[in-house]
Order: sequence, then structure tokens, then C-alpha cells
Amino acid sequence: MGTLAFSPRIAAETVGAMDVNFSQDKDLASDFLQNFVDANGEAKYMSILQDVANRKIKAIQIDIEDLFDYKDLDEEFVGRVTENTRRYVEIFADAIDELIPEPTEALQDDDHDILMTQRAEEGNENADGTDPRQRMPPEIKRFYEVYIRASAKGQPFTIREVRASNIGQLVKISGIVTRCSDVKPLMKVAVYTCEECGFEIYQEVTARVFMPLFECPSKRCNVNRAKGNLILQLRASKFLKFQEAKLQELSEHVPKGHIPRTMTVHFRGELTRKVSPGDVVELSGIFLPIPYTGFRAMRAGLVADTYLETMSISHFKKKYEDYELKGDEEEQIARLSEDGDIYNKLSRSLAPEIFGHEDIKKALLLLLVGAPHRKLKDGMKIRGDLHICLMGDPGVAKSQLLKHIVNVAPRGVYTTGKGSSGVGLTAAVQKDPVTNEMILEGGALVLADTGICAIDEFDKMDESDRTAIHEVMEQQTVSIAKAGITTSLNARTAVLAAANPAWGRYDLRRTPAENINLPPALLSRFDLLWLILDKADMDNDLEMARHVVYVHQNRESPALGFAPLEASVLRAYISAARKLSPAVPRELEEYIATAYSSIRQEEAKSNSPHSYTTVRTLLSILRISAALARLRFSESVGQSDVDEALRLMQMSKFSLYSDDRQRSGLDAISDIYSILRDEAARSNKMDVSYGQALNRISRMGYTEAQLKECLEEYAALNVWQIHPNTFDIRFIDA
Repeated sequence: MGTLAFSPRIAAETVGAMDVNFSQDKDLASDFLQNFVDANGEAKYMSILQDVANRKIKAIQIDIEDLFDYKDLDEEFVGRVTENTRRYVEIFADAIDELIPEPTEALQDDDHDILMTQRAEEGNENADGTDPRQRMPPEIKRFYEVYIRASAKGQPFTIREVRASNIGQLVKISGIVTRCSDVKPLMKVAVYTCEECGFEIYQEVTARVFMPLFECPSKRCNVNRAKGNLILQLRASKFLKFQEAKLQELSEHVPKGHIPRTMTVHFRGELTRKVSPGDVVELSGIFLPIPYTGFRAMRAGLVADTYLETMSISHFKKKYEDYELKGDEEEQIARLSEDGDIYNKLSRSLAPEIFGHEDIKKALLLLLVGAPHRKLKDGMKIRGDLHICLMGDPGVAKSQLLKHIVNVAPRGVYTTGKGSSGVGLTAAVQKDPVTNEMILEGGALVLADTGICAIDEFDKMDESDRTAIHEVMEQQTVSIAKAGITTSLNARTAVLAAANPAWGRYDLRRTPAENINLPPALLSRFDLLWLILDKADMDNDLEMARHVVYVHQNRESPALGFAPLEASVLRAYISAARKLSPAVPRELEEYIATAYSSIRQEEAKSNSPHSYTTVRTLLSILRISAALARLRFSESVGQSDVDEALRLMQMSKFSLYSDDRQRSGLDAISDIYSILRDEAARSNKMDVSYGQALNRISRMGYTEAQLKECLEEYAALNVWQIHPNTFDIRFIDA
């Protein structure tokens, strides 16, 4: 067999063929941009280019799916674009340079335009054509950025699945952002002027580091043997916004026994500031190698690092503020808001697989909705976020509820008591691996800013770590004074805690204060402290067992009588509700004040009070009422909202009240009678309206059916008389 000798002519021909190929591909790209029409029959990309020319937008996103759909393009071209994306971004940019239309609107000249006009006028005089560095690179003329976006179809890769074979290709990766750098300027084209000949020299920068030019390469300086000194012109150079982030594998993608992997991600131009730590995102971009620099290069030798050059970002869960409801979504939410039973439907759609806990789910729905933050004229802030603590016996699905709420909320952080230290929850001072400066690394409560922080096993936290939460729960900031850093970080988060009572299970022989075993300073900060006792009840236990078995068999919840709303619909509804800021009308002031004072009186009379009532309790009533008004899309709080807020507060200790009644030997009918008797005695009247009676007993956890049974029984005994139409009560005896 003969050997094939390397021929420069063959190499040149090959390169020539490649050049022809790329010029053909440029024509294909140009044809695609001019002639592609979307489903509405409009020239999609030409209208984008017109917006770019009018300086309305800077980013041009080219969808791979559009390339697939375009009739005049073969699949090979699409394959070449996905295999060699970085080169094709440049090819599309060159095609756009030629196609960009004239602006149709009057524009104000900025620095870039003035410089370009000046260069165009002086270009012919200055350039002597010998040095390519004197030619103006196309990059400096561009005031837009080109991105090629991967197809939305198909599953994204996990970080482990991106291999060496994907280098240079367009890949789609999902993960959670763990760290973001500040946005810094990245030099794209360096512009120098020569002190001797006055020529403008251009240097394109393609890597993270570059060697600046020091001697003028122009013909005039060479002929005169004058080593002209070059001065870097920062105003004339081109910079891009640049941000670096770390993307970590999602926990469900990590194989057993492994730890999550991370990948460096680069954002440029208009893609910066789109993500923040804690966001779960899907990124499409070009997987590229990057050589180590500085001392790390000496240690690394031939090994290179890899990174993802991002082309598009999509969030799995949008923030409430970022929701833009489309036509059909708006209609659906309008339909839901008109539904009289929407409060129950939304709450029952939360974790439908978990049996019962209707009122707890209502409270968790209100936690997601929240109340508006109030800022007073003198700068004082009153928080609007609700804090809820679920305290109960083992096996009442507390942790499952926490996990579900974190999944539903757009921004949720889940942590456990023993696994969290004080600095892990608030903020830690660390050394930046790049700059060696001391920096603040936000903890769980800071990451959950404007979201929900779920803390499981709250009772097992060390006391010293638990004190870190006090400030966050009321002032909603984290103050730091460590290692020369004195600052205050925002932590506008709603805390959802789950805990067991002091001895693992609730001990009915001890007082509630002994069982709860949390400091009063912390308890008063929770708007609702929910006590869930696991009691033996034949009917209830049978029903729950059937529910659990059904869920195991069918992997879904039994029929609720309506289709439970999906998490995305819930988020859309809540985002619409959160835009409202309901106010308390003047006529309700006295009603709320009376309700609060009566709660205080009841607590003062009791030997072993079930709750710890402070002025914060009054604020809690206002917050819960405002959240209920938001759910109704109302601009003002109604009396029904206040009654429901008081009912939820009463129901949170319902399991204790029912136990007290059992101990005192009262049945439900007798208890309702004594409640109504007390109501009449307190108001010094012989009449009690039916609405007032129903409101009072529902707060104590009784139903309307029980009230009617009580009315009939005692009316038969001639204790009171009932109005035949309104069912109002009038006591007969004095």
C-alpha cells in the first residue's frame, strides 16, 4: 500500500471548498431570515430585524424549530447548525448585517452612532490597507446579539450526560442555579489609537484573556521606523455584559451514592440578570472548552475546563411578578374567580393525595397568597407574609404538606432543623475562590426571599440556631456584622415550620405550654400555630385507611367531585390575586377590635390557655383577612373574611377544644347551648340572631346541622323560641 503524501494544494482546495460551503450557508441563512413566515403568515424575522433597527430590542433569537419547518432548508443544514453552533451564530450575524433595514422611527444619536459616523468619514483617509487590524471588524458595528435557541421538544440533558462528544454542539441542560457572579463588562473589540500616526487599530478579543498591543502595526510607522505607542480607547472599544453562574444537577438526576455535579455557565449581553441563586432553569447553549489561565494553567497542564455558552433561558417556575397571563389563562382565572366555592376548590387542590386536613390546607393556601406589605410614611414596615407552624403527632403528613407547598410555590426552599445551622439559614461569610475576597453567601432564608422557606423538624433545632429566625420572622431582614462586613440582607420570606410536641407525642395530661415547648417570643411570631392530634376514631380511621389504600393502588387521589387544579393554574391564580392590595373598611374596625379583646378575655379567664395572644395576633387576623379578600379578587376586606380568619385561629386548636369538651362531659348539643347562653349573657339581650349564632359556633368547630339539632331539641323543652322564617332565637326564661 502506498502512503498519501500531504499536499499544500489539496489542503488549500479543501479549505476553499469549506469557504464555498460557508458562503452557501450564509446565503441559505439570509434566504431563511427574509422568507420565513410564522403561523399567522407574517415575516417573523424581518419584523424582529425592523425592531432591532428601531432600537426597540437588542436580542435576535433564531429557533431551531423554525429552521426545521422552513421548506427550502435541508436537514443537513440544520444538523450543521446544531453541530457547529458557534460558527453559525457568526454566519447568521453576517447575514443580518446585510439584511438589517433602515429605521422607520426617528432615533437619538448615542455615543456608538457618533463614533461610527466619525469612523465612516475618516476610514478612507486613515486605512492604508496593509494591516487587517486597521480594518473595522464587523463586530464593532453591531448593536444587536444573535442567539440560536434549541428546540423546546425533547428532554433536556442532565449535567452527567453532556460528554466530550457534545463539544461545540447546541445542548439543552436542566439544573438549579447555586451561584451567580456580578455582571461585569467583557471586552469584545479593543480599539487603540497610535500617538505617532493617529491611526485607529482594532483587536478582536475571542477569549477570556488577551495580550494588548503595544506597537503600532501601520505602514506609516513601519516606513518611518517609529514604534508608535498605542493607547487603549475605552470609550471607543466594544464591551458586552458578562455574568458567570454555577449550575448544579437536580437531586432527582443524581445516581445513588453520588454527589451532585456542577457546571460553569456563561451569560452574555441580554441574557444577564435573568437568573438568581435557587432558580430551577432549563438552559440551551454551546458546550465549549476553555483553557485554564495563570497558575492553574501550570498545574493543569493539557487539561482544559468546560463551560456552557448560554443561548436561551427558560424557568421551570416563574416568579409571581413575571406571570403574563395569556388570553385563555385569563378566561380560566376569570371563570374560577366567579365560582362561589373557589376557596374550597383551591385548598382541596393542594396535595389531594393527603386525606383530610381541610382547614390546614386552607391556611397553607393563604400562606401562598399572603397579604400586602404595608409601608408607613415614616419608613416603618409591617410585614404581609404569613408564618405557620404545624405541630402534631408523628404520621399526620406534616412533612408531605411542606414538600408539596415548596413544589407549588415559585420560590421555595426546604430545609430541616438538625441539618441547618444558624449561618446556613441566614448568611455565611466565605472567601471568594476567584478574587480571594471575603463575600457573603446567602443561606436558606435569604435564598427564599419573596418565597417560602419550609423548615422541618423545627423542634430539634439547637436553641442558638433558632434565634437566627426571630429577626427574619418580624423584621424580614438578616443583619450581619462579621469579618469586617456589616450589612443587612432582605429575607422577605414566609416561614412554614413543622414540629413534634416536646415528648414526641402530645401529652394530654400536661398543659399546652409544656407540650409546645417553644419560647413565647417565637410562638407569638407565628400567625397560626396548628396543633394536630392523632386520635383513635373508628369512622375517621376507616375512611382514612380506605383513602390511603386507594392512593397506593391507583397512584392518584380518589374523586373530589371536581377536577383538582394543576400547580401551574394555582400559581397563575395566586399571581393574579397577589396584585390586589385590599384595605380594611372603617365599619369593620370596631368588629375586629371587639373580637380581639374577647379572645384576650377568654385567655385571661382560662387556667391553662391554649394560645399565647399578643398584639401580633391582631395583626395576624388582619393579614389572614386580607389574604382571603385577595382570593375573592376584592379591594376591601369583608366581615366574612374576618369571621373566617377568626374561625381558622379557633380551628387551629380544635383538637384541644374537642378534648376539653370530652373531659368536661359535654356533648356537642349541650356545648352549643352553653355557647349561645354565654353569648346572650355577654350582650345582655334575650335575642340571638341565627347568623350570629352560626358564626359563633362555627368558630368553635361545630356545623350548621348540629346547631339546627340543638335549636329543635331546646325549643321542644321550651327553653327558647325560634322564629319560623329567620330561625332567630329568643330565650324564654330570664
